[in-house]
Amino acid sequence: MPGDRDTPDEAGIRRYMVEALHGVDVQELDGDSFYFYDPGGGRPVDRRLPFSTLVTGDRHDQVSDLDRPGVFRVNIGVSKRTFQELLGDDVPRTEMGGPPPPGYDFTALDTLMPHPVYGSLWWVCVLNPGPKSFETVQRLLSEAHALAAGRYERTHRGDQTGEEP
Repeated sequence: MPGDRDTPDEAGIRRYMVEALHGVDVQELDGDSFYFYDPGGGRPVDRRLPFSTLVTGDRHDQVSDLDRPGVFRVNIGVSKRTFQELLGDDVPRTEMGGPPPPGYDFTALDTLMPHPVYGSLWWVCVLNPGPKSFETVQRLLSEAHALAAGRYERTHRGDQTGEEP
């Protein structure tokens, strides 16, 4: 939130992702940010998956009404175990463009919830992280980053070119 030193605004969260987490490569597209673990920065974007995204509009889904002024959503890919510890076993499933899964207000701010489309892939999200959720968001970003780093290391073990084995 603007002015609150403990809960940064959108720009502060963008800075946090690249300053607090090492080896992060950011790709910007249409106001959205895609965060990849790529310490060498040499992998083609189409050969990697983000560990987190920050989206600012309804281009990808309309469930969260992100076209509202000042509203953005942080999406984070976590482990199945973490997802279930935080949100339980009842994973909402929805199709891209379909109706939102029941049981959540995907327009609520500062509330941890499953991603409206990718929750079944263990992605969580928060709209405008604030006092209620920012500490959890930081912890989840660290986990997602560590998971991505582990995948990167397993994929690149012994391969100095950065190409898939």
